Amino acid sequence: MTETAGEPLVTAAQMRALETREIEAGRVTGWALMSRAGEGIVAALLARWPALVARPHRAVVLCGPGNNGGDGFVVARLLRGRGWQVRVLHWGTREKMSADAQAAHDRWRALGPVEPMDPEAIAAARADLFVDAIFGTGLSRAVPDLVHDALDAARRAADASAGRLVAVDMPSWFSSDSGAHLGRDNPARFDLLAAVRPMKLGQFTGALPAHVAAVAPVEIGLPAPEEAVRLIGPPDDLSKPAGTAAHKYTQGHALVLSGGAGRTGAARLAARAALRVGAGLVTLGAPDDAQAECAAQLTAVMLREIGEGRALAAALEDRRLDALCLGPGLGVDERGAGLVAAALASGRRAVLDADALTLLADPERGLFASLHAGCLLTPHMGEFARLFPDLARRVTEEAAEGCSRADAVRAAAARAGCTVLLKGADTVVADPSGDVALNAALYDRAAPWLATAGAGDVLAGLAAGLMARGRSPARAATAAAWLHVEAARRVGPGLIAEDLPEALPAVLAAREAEAPAGAGIPGG
Repeated sequence: MTETAGEPLVTAAQMRALETREIEAGRVTGWALMSRAGEGIVAALLARWPALVARPHRAVVLCGPGNNGGDGFVVARLLRGRGWQVRVLHWGTREKMSADAQAAHDRWRALGPVEPMDPEAIAAARADLFVDAIFGTGLSRAVPDLVHDALDAARRAADASAGRLVAVDMPSWFSSDSGAHLGRDNPARFDLLAAVRPMKLGQFTGALPAHVAAVAPVEIGLPAPEEAVRLIGPPDDLSKPAGTAAHKYTQGHALVLSGGAGRTGAARLAARAALRVGAGLVTLGAPDDAQAECAAQLTAVMLREIGEGRALAAALEDRRLDALCLGPGLGVDERGAGLVAAALASGRRAVLDADALTLLADPERGLFASLHAGCLLTPHMGEFARLFPDLARRVTEEAAEGCSRADAVRAAAARAGCTVLLKGADTVVADPSGDVALNAALYDRAAPWLATAGAGDVLAGLAAGLMARGRSPARAATAAAWLHVEAARRVGPGLIAEDLPEALPAVLAAREAEAPAGAGIPGG
């Protein structure tokens, strides 16, 4: 599979506008795009399962009323041309299809019949391949029961005959904007999603990825859009500079704030991650009652007594402290609030996680108004809902209308005036300018082992270390998110949070050996 860092992920509206612009400019025709899509889809599924190339097989292609159905008719014709036995079932009428889809329908019709969509006939079919080309990127309404029944039947039939269920561009009951499923619960599982480029945001967020085993991009020759959510690829400037002028202070100094005795573990995880990711120095600031506990656990990380906000303000008189990390194990009492207030008042770059986010969400403390462009917020969805309750509700209540996590995080960053990273398998990063990127720990890049206590603290430390080295909050967030997943994948099952910083040297060495080439697409 071709891999490209920075892969654009578009909405349905952006895809329509891009196609229209290219067609109206005379650079391509609708028929050419449909033909390329069909050819690319066939190539993708044959590449995924090489055994299908060895001899002709059997396929059942389910076509819908739009251009996605037209793609399906092209796929059916191309498979027939390879000697396959192909059945085509159609939901809709030819007369209501676009001219290009009608042409695809007619070219297939010259080779074989077009049957009505019949779930019972699908369930009884024995085939090696079932193709869902019913609905595509334009779907924005509840899927009819007949279509649900047809896809359920296709899944059962594929399982019964050891076959595969493949979706053309989008599985037919998901929103291409939000990844929400439209209609009944428990949608069928797809073995492959052949995703026409530009790829769609909904293919990498929401409920959809849990129902798709793999994604294969299909190139049809459309240019990349100017504005789109970007899929995060590997960072390309993590190496430390060589030369006689380099020393620890040129690589930045990160300060991580800890809670009191018995609550220092999260901050220690963050501090070690900041050091492993390349910060020249890392200091852990802890109150007096936690000093012995921290000293017993730290070696390369330095220790400083910082009990409350005034002590932090005094420490920050040292301008060599480049970035802060507050929140992991910090506490939500007056001490914690004072530390957050002092950090924000300093104007220093700061990662605010965990307890710091709880403090920011408390309207009585008034800390949210002190956020600035040098801040990075790293909430999980529960914390995001406390900080931005209206935006979190939109993700839940308006997902079927196309509202995505990316939309919510973009709005949150604009409101906060700083970068926001919303954690998850589909981690979203947005800055106040409106730029949005998505780190997909999905498909062949899945890292389910990250669902463990302390993993988020390590992510906060990675971002703080990178900010100390001079990265902007947004660039630090995207690099940290990518490294976090790669470290988890390096360790694999059995991972605990302490393993993540220790896996970083191998990840960084591999990245240095590969640069500047990179990959950003999870897939088959």
